[in-house]
Amino acid sequence: MSGINVTTRELPAHLAGWQLPNDWSWGSTGVTGEFRHAQEVVDALGRSLALVTAPNPDHYAWLAAEARQLAHRSHPSVPTTYHYWSVARETRRGPGYLRRWIEGETIAARVARLGPNEVPYVVQVLRAAGSALAYIHDSGGVHGALSPQTVWVTPTRRLWLLGWQWAVPREAIPAGLAPDRRWTPAPPESSDGRWMPDVRSDQWQLAAVCFMLLTGELPPAQDVPPVRWVRPECPQGLATVLDRALLAAPDSRFASVGALLRTLERVSAPPRSGQALGDVEDGSGAPEGSEQRLRWALGDDYEVLSPLGTGTFGSVWRVRDLSLEREVALKMLHPRVARDDAAVSRFRREAQLAAQLAHPAIVPVYDWDRRGDVAWYTMELAEGGSVADLIARSGPRPIAEIAPQVDLVLDGLSAAHGSGIVHRDLKPENILIDRYRRWRMSDFGIAYIPGETPGGPTGTPAFAAPEQLLGEQQGSSVDCFAIAAIVAFVLSGRPPFGDGDARAILARQLAGGLDLDEFHEALEPWLRRGLAITPESRFADAAAMQRAWRATVKTVSRAERRAGWWRRLVFGAPAPGAGRSAPAVVARGT
Repeated sequence: MSGINVTTRELPAHLAGWQLPNDWSWGSTGVTGEFRHAQEVVDALGRSLALVTAPNPDHYAWLAAEARQLAHRSHPSVPTTYHYWSVARETRRGPGYLRRWIEGETIAARVARLGPNEVPYVVQVLRAAGSALAYIHDSGGVHGALSPQTVWVTPTRRLWLLGWQWAVPREAIPAGLAPDRRWTPAPPESSDGRWMPDVRSDQWQLAAVCFMLLTGELPPAQDVPPVRWVRPECPQGLATVLDRALLAAPDSRFASVGALLRTLERVSAPPRSGQALGDVEDGSGAPEGSEQRLRWALGDDYEVLSPLGTGTFGSVWRVRDLSLEREVALKMLHPRVARDDAAVSRFRREAQLAAQLAHPAIVPVYDWDRRGDVAWYTMELAEGGSVADLIARSGPRPIAEIAPQVDLVLDGLSAAHGSGIVHRDLKPENILIDRYRRWRMSDFGIAYIPGETPGGPTGTPAFAAPEQLLGEQQGSSVDCFAIAAIVAFVLSGRPPFGDGDARAILARQLAGGLDLDEFHEALEPWLRRGLAITPESRFADAAAMQRAWRATVKTVSRAERRAGWWRRLVFGAPAPGAGRSAPAVVARGT
């Protein structure tokens, strides 16, 4: 069986007879790759895991060798084997191994979606993938199939290497099989068609992946043009490293990937004399520049890994908590904002509200601190990015997929409303997704609590209720409006009243410009009530909205089952959404 990263929505034939353990269930997504299938399964704790299997029984020993190799790996970019199921007739499952489910996209999909990437991101990929390769090489192994299709990135910019079926000892791979050259870049020494991977060919493939990130295309196997010819703004230091790694003669490349990384650090690091080149002191002892300022403030407590996003008032970073050895998200106020004591007070209040509302649908906050003009708090890292990222990456989602997540968010919102707290800025960017696909609310920056006087224009126009855009009194029903708008956005890919100028959106709202024809008819009443113009016509609070949502989901599910049964009876065809999706270069996760 061949193919690369094809998303499947129904259980493949070779898994149809499997019996999962009690309280386990099949997930909604599978990914078929080269001689492997990764199927999402949900364990008894509600965690999404990847069950990796070999559809061809002749490859079972090969699969076992792969699982064994990964069980002994320990690197942040290598998915370790959690458990291996051997063939067991009494339980009707096996062989297959379990590892974490990776939510993200391949480098190939990222380039197809965004085009050539920014240079700092390319450097980040080079460092992360290079670190994993150096780790494998130090243990005496090679990867052999590094490509834009086997390098995956999560929305939080964490990198994972897949394609480990090719990294096992050669004798474990069935005779005559090799990575498909349609998607695996072949170094010049493989021009005769032979596949003889070593540390130098891994190095060439690593540089080829970075070349594609910079230019949008893979380099040719022969006569690779200098990087700066095809990406003139690429820094000379990075270009020099990649040009050498892509040389035709293996002996002319770096002696090892470790040597490549050391050279990269040497040629890309700015001159230092106590601080980075270009940094200036502002009188507080902190250097200027967001990343330099953050590193100065965090000291030896955290390692700054990469930026995750920036907004009007602050920025979010992926950092490693060095004392607890875990990655977390860190939200920092912009320096100009942090000089305002009132802004810092509101920022601290945001962290306190989220910390007090302990609920599975609310992103946990771990710590708040301030040093000089740098104020920040840390929270759980949502490895799946945001709901906005999900739709940008994968398009509109079916109601069956989002139903439990919407229910969870409404449950968390009900807990907040029960405490008198109204979020007031719910939007796809503020609904984050953890590694188990749970949706979780974040950013309580403009929430209000009992004793305050809510008012003034608030929220993001595309997801804000009319009274928010008008600056009128605002109650819990504004959150219900936002949830309904988010659901419409996730199902259709568009905000229900459009995007952009707040005045134009408000005009469409007040004119009754709500078109729900594209949604399931059983869902229309719930959406229409949630998006009602006046607060009195909406759900009173999140608890009422949740009860109505559960009833609506049951009605939609029954209607879809009936439609599917009738369609199969009359036409002998599967219901819409059943079966495999069209082949894709990239899956949502694997």
